[in-house]
Amino acid sequence: MRLIGLTGGISTGKTTVSNYLSKNYQFPIWDADIYAREAVQPGSSILESIVEHYGKNIVLPNGNLDRRRLGEIVFNDKKELHWLEQKIHPYVRDRFEQNIQHFMVKNSESGQKNSIQYQNPTVVLVIPLLFEAKMTDLVTEIWVIYATPQKQIERLMKRDCLTQQQAYTRINNQMSLEEKCQKADIVVDNSSTLEILLKQVDSAIAYPQDN
Repeated sequence: MRLIGLTGGISTGKTTVSNYLSKNYQFPIWDADIYAREAVQPGSSILESIVEHYGKNIVLPNGNLDRRRLGEIVFNDKKELHWLEQKIHPYVRDRFEQNIQHFMVKNSESGQKNSIQYQNPTVVLVIPLLFEAKMTDLVTEIWVIYATPQKQIERLMKRDCLTQQQAYTRINNQMSLEEKCQKADIVVDNSSTLEILLKQVDSAIAYPQDN
């Protein structure tokens, strides 16, 4: 079983790569960001803890978490960011562990019927904070999507309507991309064109079979 841990920095292209792997290779994609949003749904115990910690103003009129307001707090205070991550990361990890267990059982049962088809099933775990959240043990290989700091800032400012300083602050709240690349099995450089990016992805998929 091949469990690809897809990570990188903010706005490096993780979604582009995961969408390509889903569309072109039909790999299941499990996304930590989706599970993190699930963790703070209205009525959840985690959201209740956040409201107790920051006050009712952290919630929108419709009952959902005000992510922009929360971001302004935690991305300017590492102590608060750590507090929030300690609440959310265990939930995210539990979701991944459940998925892995179910997937292994499903493919083990299917493999009894068709051992060739299920010889090497592959899943992609998109985990932006793979190293920071200490989830590397969940995967069998680590891919880091890289982009130059300038590209990151440009993309983040455009995507989230942030100032240059806000984008810079959010990027610096994560482990440096250089350090992540040093810990990676495969580095995919997304500093150029989409065509070049996807060719690297195709090569990375073939890598274990060739080595």
